[in-house]
Amino acid sequence: MLTKILFAAIEYRWLVVGLSILLAMLGGLSLANLNIDAFPDTTPVQVQVNTTAPALVATEIESLITFPIEQAMGGMPGLSNVRSISQFGLSQVTLTFQDGTDIYRARNFIQERLSSLEFPVGIPRPTLGPVATGLGEVLHYHVKSKNRSDSNLMELRTTQDWRIRRELKSVQGAAEINSWGGLEKQYQVLVDPDKLFKYKLTLQDVFAAVEGGNLNVGGGYIDRQGDMLLLHGIGRTKTPQQIENIVIKSSQGIPISVKDVATVAIGHDIIRGMVTANGEGEVVLGLGFMRIGESSYRVTSALRKQLDDTIKHLPPHIEVKTVYDRTELVDKVITTVRTNLCDGALLVVVILYLFLGNLRAGLIAAVTIPLSMLFAFVGMWPAGIAGTLLSLGAIDFGIVVDSSVVMLENIIRRLAHYQTDGSDARSRNQVIKDAANEVRIPTVFGQLIIMIVYIPILTLEGVEGKMFRPMALTVMLVLTGSLIFALTLTPALASLLLPAKVEERDVWLVRVAKKVYQPVLQKLLSLRLTVLGVGMIFLVCASGIAVKLGTEFVPQLSEGAIVIGVLRVPGTSLQQSAEMNLSMEKFIRDRYPEVQDVWSRIGEPEINTDAGSPESTDMFVTLKSVDKWRKQFKKQSDIVNSLAEDLKVFKGQTTWFTQPIEMRINEMLTGSRSDLSLKLFGSDVDTLIKKSGELEDVLQGVRGCTDLSIEQIAGQPILQVKLNQDELARYGISATIVLDL
Repeated sequence: MLTKILFAAIEYRWLVVGLSILLAMLGGLSLANLNIDAFPDTTPVQVQVNTTAPALVATEIESLITFPIEQAMGGMPGLSNVRSISQFGLSQVTLTFQDGTDIYRARNFIQERLSSLEFPVGIPRPTLGPVATGLGEVLHYHVKSKNRSDSNLMELRTTQDWRIRRELKSVQGAAEINSWGGLEKQYQVLVDPDKLFKYKLTLQDVFAAVEGGNLNVGGGYIDRQGDMLLLHGIGRTKTPQQIENIVIKSSQGIPISVKDVATVAIGHDIIRGMVTANGEGEVVLGLGFMRIGESSYRVTSALRKQLDDTIKHLPPHIEVKTVYDRTELVDKVITTVRTNLCDGALLVVVILYLFLGNLRAGLIAAVTIPLSMLFAFVGMWPAGIAGTLLSLGAIDFGIVVDSSVVMLENIIRRLAHYQTDGSDARSRNQVIKDAANEVRIPTVFGQLIIMIVYIPILTLEGVEGKMFRPMALTVMLVLTGSLIFALTLTPALASLLLPAKVEERDVWLVRVAKKVYQPVLQKLLSLRLTVLGVGMIFLVCASGIAVKLGTEFVPQLSEGAIVIGVLRVPGTSLQQSAEMNLSMEKFIRDRYPEVQDVWSRIGEPEINTDAGSPESTDMFVTLKSVDKWRKQFKKQSDIVNSLAEDLKVFKGQTTWFTQPIEMRINEMLTGSRSDLSLKLFGSDVDTLIKKSGELEDVLQGVRGCTDLSIEQIAGQPILQVKLNQDELARYGISATIVLDL
């Protein structure tokens, strides 16, 4: 079979060249549509169930919302893990399904279960988080006023929600555009309890009047002599004055309106999150999320383009600035891979020329490199394999050209013998056929043995499988392409391009190597036992060193951005955290010219993709290009170490350092944003808190342990108003009246 393929490739060499060109064009098309990202998406099939109840404390959230949701989700097909967070104003239940589960099918199951739940009156229905991966947060931008002294946070939030967000959500592949910070506009009726008492009204009377005086209704239709006239009752208010004039009730013919017992004003919703930037003040943060299965590069580029178009139509005093863009990291990765590929290909050509002594042969072998890559792209595109630093960076060009070099070296040797042997009556093409046929078995076996090494990687599951399977499949596709071209295109090009006269001679580099190697080899053969003894000593020493070497799951990728996690004491208010964050931001900007932007997120965004709290902060720091760094910093870790030391001047808080993508990977796997987390389980919270403190003391003594902190699960001050049921019964007052008041 292999012999027939080889002979046909040489016989129909122009057809082989033409088919190779067509395959290269198909590879280029596949590359244009290939999902390019910085990091393999290791996100499990995961769905968030979020419930916002701004007035409830954590214990109420747990008993009324979180626990019923967890109970309802049990036994769903493919469900592998459930974890939850209950905190002031928010319940978040995260459900993880087995790999291979269809995300939309899982969401349908969850919606069916949620529809069967009954929640107390006044608690909103749970909502599902966006259909985005853990790495789907691809764009951050600030909406701020150009005049910092006249920053209207309500106008900024309104602009973000009703103009920018609506435009960006139309981008194909965008899962959600979230808003964080600013003030959400409301019309507020501020009731005076003393005036309620004066007019003998209750708060429920005001609620009913405002609700009944602010609505539109449909009245069906009227049949008017064959014409159908639709009936529409319009009573919705449009101004604060109209709300003030709503009548609550009449007393002795005198109407009592809302303005008699309350003031109507434009205010804002309860502040659940704040964002500060560059030590200058508050801003509104917009976050763009990518839908599962989309290309981060294409989606982020489309979001940026749409954002630039939207900015042109905003008021001139509003400024929108992109501060985090995933395409920047992807561009760096692509540049790194492209540089490595080009340098590697050039190095292979030079080495082949030096050892083969034939430039044409070196170029023929080097052609295998780009063609094998394009062949791999043809397989990666339909298989959904993303081109990442891990998958493309694993390709070894020496292995790629190995089979072609073996083929060419034998062809050159046989052609040289053919030209010097006058009795050989075979044609030149027949000599090439025989030469290629001689090495077909070692050529195939050599590549197959290397590919077999990668087969065990394909059996990995979970995060390991999602991370390393694309790399193994990419390498196997490249090697398959290399083998195909070595058996077809290489002998065809050798027949077309090798010169008429070929000499088999050692180049000067090989001659020098032989002169050095031959006497050394002869000497070592005479000292066989000594050589074996030295080898064993080296093996033992190397084994001892290997045991002490540190291990890491995957080398850390420098993302060009740092996340500083800040944890303060329970009870710290949003405003206090914001003031401290502004001080830290200004400190970082003044001390580190390497920093491009720094901004801090506190609390929760509008759509609760992040279950933050007032005492916890995510501070993002983006860095300028390396050529703008000071000489004392060679890599990103140097800046992190320096920041960790300098930020110790801010007392009363715990800080830890990570990166945007790294943080998301950690969080989506375990719910913790740290590299290593320890979870303690038990039924008594007080005992858990006590034991966690003891564990902290133990872990502090571990060599290399830094940024150690305990997540706060208690300590938030609560002002409780406890009703006296006997007194309520005595006065004939319902608990609802008192609690509403």
